[in-house]
Amino acid sequence: MSALLPDPASPLSRETAAQAFADLLDARTSEEAVADFLLALSHRGETSIEIAEAARALRERLIPITAPAGAIDVCGTGGDGQHTLNVSTAVSLVVAACGVPVAKHGNRAASSKAGAADTLESLGLDMDRAGAQAEATLAELGICFLFAGNHHPAMKRITPIRRRIGRRTIFNLMGPLANPARVTRQLIGIARPDYAPLYAEALAQLGSEAAFVVAGEEGLDEISGAGPTRVVSIGTAALPPRIAPEDAGLPRHPTIAIRGGDPAYNALALRRLLGGEAGGYRDAVLLNTAAALVLAGVAADLRAGATRAAQAIDAGAARDLLDRWIAF
Repeated sequence: MSALLPDPASPLSRETAAQAFADLLDARTSEEAVADFLLALSHRGETSIEIAEAARALRERLIPITAPAGAIDVCGTGGDGQHTLNVSTAVSLVVAACGVPVAKHGNRAASSKAGAADTLESLGLDMDRAGAQAEATLAELGICFLFAGNHHPAMKRITPIRRRIGRRTIFNLMGPLANPARVTRQLIGIARPDYAPLYAEALAQLGSEAAFVVAGEEGLDEISGAGPTRVVSIGTAALPPRIAPEDAGLPRHPTIAIRGGDPAYNALALRRLLGGEAGGYRDAVLLNTAAALVLAGVAADLRAGATRAAQAIDAGAARDLLDRWIAF
């Protein structure tokens, strides 16, 4: 029998939200009802309880992997409409090259031209093999890609619905909260600055050890290289509530400097970046890597983190890591 989803015109209680997402993920509702529910939530604005319960429901249904101590994740929630290059994917490689294990959780594009999976695949990473070897590459290389399609069977029906909707929904928000490696340290970019405190509340409800929720003030789902970024710190790590590229000793670049394209375009840009090419993409990656290294406890501040990130790129460590990962 098909279950009825609640009317999301008003905020849902914890119990109602938990049941709604259980019904949705277990395919007890029609696809049309799911689309209407997601759009209504997005239009009204999701609450921290709804985000936390959606993530909790997805966590209960995922296929987990074991991660080494200190592993982190770096990702954006997507849906910012900026169609940028894959900053968090590049950041993951540089962070791992700095010695911090990264369990990168990601997917194909839902509302952009090239998601992390699309670009990594264009670089030569086999998604099926990367999924099967995730624990091994994380243990031996310090990085893995946890393709959402391999670890979230409950999302099989939801993914095409998201594509049809073509705009951000609560699934953009909950995805980073359901990492199959169960990391407790995360740098998460969110496209809506006004949502950063609310999103941090959801993270806290889910037991995060340390996290930075960041939002570029122009609506970018990462630390902006173009201007100020709002930061909400959780747990054992902290950054100022408002940061800018200068805090890491970096210049500003307009957002158009990191405008991306299709997977092949983004893959070539990432290759050039790892080869030492200067410019807005490099500086955006250095800035976000710096924050990730502060989060991981291996950099004292953003300037120190950016310096360490630059060394990992210029010494070829991040480029070599990518090559070893592809060949693994």
